[in-house]
Amino acid sequence: MKIFEPSKSLLIKLGSIAVHSEEMLSGGGHHFDVEVVKALLNDPEVLEWISEMDKLALLPKKRS
Repeated sequence: MKIFEPSKSLLIKLGSIAVHSEEMLSGGGHHFDVEVVKALLNDPEVLEWISEMDKLALLPKKRS
């Protein structure tokens, strides 16, 4: 996987995470947004990209 040249499908998934996260944080968010974000964060393509970015220390570390 070329982490700096993501596939179109990965870009769509990452964009969807951003939009649904924004909806979740707004006053008009729905439970649907939570479920979509959970599903996308468990998507194999997203997980692989996150793993590769993490190996290069390009993402913040999660708090325990």
